[in-house]
Amino acid sequence: MPAAINTVNLNKFFGENKAVDNFNFTAQKGEIIALLGPNGAGKSTLMNMITGYLAPTSGDIFIFGENIKTDPAKAKSLIGFLPEGSPLYPDMSVRAFLRYMAELRGVSRQRTEEAAALANITPVLEQKIETLSKGYLRRVGFAQSILSDPPVLLLDEPTDGLDPNQKTHIRRLIDGMRKEKTILISTHLLEEAETICSRIILINKGKIRADGSCRNILEQTGTNSLFQAFRKLTTEEETA
Repeated sequence: MPAAINTVNLNKFFGENKAVDNFNFTAQKGEIIALLGPNGAGKSTLMNMITGYLAPTSGDIFIFGENIKTDPAKAKSLIGFLPEGSPLYPDMSVRAFLRYMAELRGVSRQRTEEAAALANITPVLEQKIETLSKGYLRRVGFAQSILSDPPVLLLDEPTDGLDPNQKTHIRRLIDGMRKEKTILISTHLLEEAETICSRIILINKGKIRADGSCRNILEQTGTNSLFQAFRKLTTEEETA
C-alpha cells in the first residue's frame, strides 16, 4: 500500500521568500505526526499545499498514491482539513452548515449528527455560527473536518482557543482515531506534540530540522527536553 502522505521535493515561494524548502517526507496509516515549529516556519503553507488549497512552486504531493496535482478530486476526497481560523458561514446555524458540508461531500445527514456528537457541539446545533465562542467555532471546524470519515486528517492548530477541558476532549478524540487514520497536526504547542503525537517533524524556515519520536529528537540534539531541542533547532542559525 502506498504511503498515506508523500511529498517529493516540495517547494513554495512567495515572491523571493521561500516558505517551504525542498520538503520530503512520508506518513503512514496509524501515525499521528506533529508538525512543530515557530510562527512563520512554513507549517500552514505546507498544510495548505497538501490539501490542494495552494499549488506548490515545484514538487509533488501524493495521497495514498494519488497525485494531488494531476487528480485533485480523488486525492482531496481522502482528506479532512481543519484550517487555521476555521472559515465558516456566520449566518448559518451549526446544523445547517454541517448538513451543507455533508451534501458537498456526498455523505448522509446522519453523519452530521455523529460528527457533532464526537466534537461535543450537539448543544449548539441550532445556534447561528456568528453567536458562538471561539472554542465552539473551533469545534465546529473540527466536526466538518471529520464528516466524511477521511483516512487522512490535517489539523492546523486544532486546540487553538479551547479551554483545558475542551483541549483534553479533542486530544482524546484524536488519539482514539490513531488506528484508522493518518493525522498531521500543525502546532507550536510543545505539550500537544508530546502528549498525542507518536512522531514529531520540527521545521524552521521551511526546512526539516528533525524528524522522529520525542526521544529520538532529544538524543539527536543532546538535550533533556523538547523545549530545549526546539530552542536549539530554531535559533542556532541566528546565533551562528
